Amino acid sequence: MTPQIFTKYERARILGARALQIAMNAPLLLKIKKEDLEKIGFDALKIAEIELNSDVLPISIHKPMPKKREGKLKRTKTPQMEDAEKEKLEKEIIEEGEIMELVKPEDEEEDFGGENGSDED
Repeated sequence: MTPQIFTKYERARILGARALQIAMNAPLLLKIKKEDLEKIGFDALKIAEIELNSDVLPISIHKPMPKKREGKLKRTKTPQMEDAEKEKLEKEIIEEGEIMELVKPEDEEEDFGGENGSDED
């Protein structure tokens, strides 16, 4: 079995999960001397990092790979419009469309009840 190379995100996730287990009194997978534990301040994250670096964690990451395709890729065919059809469609859009105007501050004041903002009608 070859050692896996983890991305920084996978590494962070593994360390965080293992540190949480250690913080909740899970048994350590390595024999670490009391002096070494005192040196690192009984830090669960440091202990998890030591375990990960020594390859004793029974964790594996499944990375699904895309399926291989054989042969050439096919292009989708888009129907082409003739110029006459395009012009007809453009005219319809222009005739049916509305021209939008910019909002003026006076229009907004009328909608919200004048300058002081009260709706007393």
